[in-house]
Amino acid sequence: MLTREELEKREDSSLAPYAMKSMHTHGRVHPEDEHPYRSVYQRDRDRIIHSTAFRRLEYKTQVFVNHEGDYYRTRLTHSIEVAQIARSISRALCLNEDLSEAIALAHDLGHTPFGHSGEDALRILMRDHGGFEHNVQGLRVVDILEKRYSQFSGLNLSWEVRESIAKHKLLSDDPNVIKFDLSKQPLLEAKIVDIADSIAYDNHDIDDSLKAELITESGLEEVELWRYAKEKVGEQYNNLTKEMENIHTIKYLIDMEVTDLITHTQQMIEKMKIETTDDVQKCKERLVSFSPDISKKKLELQEFLQENAYNHYRVVRMADKAKRFVEELFNAFIENPMQLPPEYQKWIEEAGLYQGVCDYIAGMTDRFAQDEYLKLFYPYERV
Repeated sequence: MLTREELEKREDSSLAPYAMKSMHTHGRVHPEDEHPYRSVYQRDRDRIIHSTAFRRLEYKTQVFVNHEGDYYRTRLTHSIEVAQIARSISRALCLNEDLSEAIALAHDLGHTPFGHSGEDALRILMRDHGGFEHNVQGLRVVDILEKRYSQFSGLNLSWEVRESIAKHKLLSDDPNVIKFDLSKQPLLEAKIVDIADSIAYDNHDIDDSLKAELITESGLEEVELWRYAKEKVGEQYNNLTKEMENIHTIKYLIDMEVTDLITHTQQMIEKMKIETTDDVQKCKERLVSFSPDISKKKLELQEFLQENAYNHYRVVRMADKAKRFVEELFNAFIENPMQLPPEYQKWIEEAGLYQGVCDYIAGMTDRFAQDEYLKLFYPYERV
């Protein structure tokens, strides 16, 4: 029988000394007896998966809005892909892959409908009312907004997962973020999730953008990283269809980036003489990083996607439309909060008008936001 205590012993004997081990957790805000057969981070992972906010990610935009096709990535499929990449990297580096998985699955819980367009709109609308950052909102989700336990609000996740959500972007002066001591760097497991996030969205945005015909294979030939990966695929396989060639090239890119990241990160850990988690959090050098060569080539790929996919007129049109959706919904609810559902009318009494409306809109899926827009502004739509 494999008990929690046995899991902790296995971690202690098999993980690197600078890995974050379950037995050394700083615990939970609300004291609970830990599960007899799951480690603290396995339990965190399960709470995240069963949360309402996690299920909503299925209908939240990655790049393409839900109605544009059911084969494009959503926040949910993206989060699963990030978790898979993060686990692979953590396992190779002898870090705590359960912690990496939990952080990865939670890293987008605070995202708005309509991707970064919705976040940009809420950031402006909340500028004089506490601001808006998706990592701060993610912390609100797991600490306050989820209602699944009678004993407390939120999911009562471990300190380490919550700290990693808070430090996903070190830009906020929100008091809920500052309490995690921003002078300390994130744990290695959290840094790995940040890079796994980048690997996933770069390569899968190529896949989606090709399907949507925002970019072309001939355009990608301008990118050195793509050309190199395609040449290697050509050496391994004969007579591939164009679609299968693209699939294999994307797979090769992901594998190449992951392999380079593992190798270079291990070199940095050894170079900086990292021996403990304290060493990790005090180190100002970028421990989790690609080699200089791959970093340079990856930046070229990202610049290509920015120019040709994210700035494509169809994406820009939808982004501006999404901002108008969010702005008009927000202003309508601020002007007359009686239009909010009863539970959110009650919530604004506790959270405040602007924060309560922000929480309501940030939690919406793309489809729900579109439906709310029709109900508020189209006279023949049933409310």
